[in-house]
Amino acid sequence: MIRIKKKALTVFALATSIVASSIATLPAFAQGGDLTVNWTREEASKIELNQDNTLPYTDISKLEKFAPGYHVWDTWPLTDRDGNIASIKGWKVIFALTAPNDVLPGKVHDIATIRYFYSKNGKDWTLGGELFPHGSALGQRQWAGSAMLDGDKIHAFYTATGREGQAQLTYEQRIATAEAKVVADKNGVHFENWGAHHIILEPDGKYYQTKEQAQQGEGGGYAFRDPMWFKDPQTGKEYLLFEGNSGGAVGERQFKPEYAGSTEYLQQHPVPAGAVHANGNIGIAEVINGDVTNLKMLPPLIEANYVNEELERPHIVVKDKKYYLFTDSHINKYAEGLQGPDALYGFVSDTLIGGYQPLNGSGLVLANPLENPYQAYSWLVTPSLNVVGFAHFGDLGNLSIGDVGNQSPEYQFSHFGGTLAPTVQLSIRDNTTKLEKTLPQGWIK
Repeated sequence: MIRIKKKALTVFALATSIVASSIATLPAFAQGGDLTVNWTREEASKIELNQDNTLPYTDISKLEKFAPGYHVWDTWPLTDRDGNIASIKGWKVIFALTAPNDVLPGKVHDIATIRYFYSKNGKDWTLGGELFPHGSALGQRQWAGSAMLDGDKIHAFYTATGREGQAQLTYEQRIATAEAKVVADKNGVHFENWGAHHIILEPDGKYYQTKEQAQQGEGGGYAFRDPMWFKDPQTGKEYLLFEGNSGGAVGERQFKPEYAGSTEYLQQHPVPAGAVHANGNIGIAEVINGDVTNLKMLPPLIEANYVNEELERPHIVVKDKKYYLFTDSHINKYAEGLQGPDALYGFVSDTLIGGYQPLNGSGLVLANPLENPYQAYSWLVTPSLNVVGFAHFGDLGNLSIGDVGNQSPEYQFSHFGGTLAPTVQLSIRDNTTKLEKTLPQGWIK
């Protein structure tokens, strides 16, 4: 099991002993009857690496550079409106965050640009160029999103990070969209006639924390990003999923026993006071009447209050009429008193909203090996259960990822992947998953 050093714990008084024992057996819904499910401390405490969830060691120094001249990280495919991998005259298209490869790895998010690639076989990709005409997108830079093909149009969703026009780098996050015409021929794919860019979602402060709320008090994260298109095959309704944090400032946040789990677990594992800073959630908004610029904010699907600070790039795969909700998180995003690896995590439900239970009992689906704990990240599961990620930092020895920025530029570049990792094939059976095999880099069937 992965081990992370933690400082001494300050605990809450066990006033929680008054909680009815029924909490141990009933689904853990958030207040207000909105069917938001808690990923509990009890569930996360069961995280353990084994042969079914641990990626094989990858020597990232031997991986082929996906786009010579560029670092490449968060990646997503073009899908059709139903969520299937789209084909345009036989071409598949993927998008990725990129930066010139002479930029230090720790600075790439400051200048991230979305570029696209196309391929006939889903394995050999050609760089098409920047997705948006230079300077047209909102924000100081663009972070991850998704893209949906609608006839001969593309709807691109992305995170507009920082405010355009500001001289100082800022980290406000809003969700934006724009559409263009898709043109494909024997030579490849390109986009033309881009329309206006629109901000379509901003945090409301109730369900989703604003930047101003996040800046009140000490510690904690801030996220409102990673829009992912989803159409519910059972109802035909359309949505965007996104990463957020539970609303309110740290000083306003109160512990609820359902964040921990069963009464018995809470009695045996008092919750550290510092865990209050973890408030990651997975948000959802409904598309109204098919208009992708008109969305209704809904309560979160999952909250990880007192458990985890950051549930990145959420997305859903429907299999055997079950909803499999996946997300990514880091070692250093767990609440005080808990530990887990850089990994892909997942939950399963019979319905889109409500009822989610962690896959494999803990939520852990795929993790980096202990001997190379940062080798890959930002995994995305396709409808065919290919899992695509990028090569992050390899062979750091005893260094944590937070130590890398203190090393020489030569060290940072030599240990950074900045390219796609080998794709892996996942299998799912009810509420369990298994790593089946490793496939070529960036392979999307």
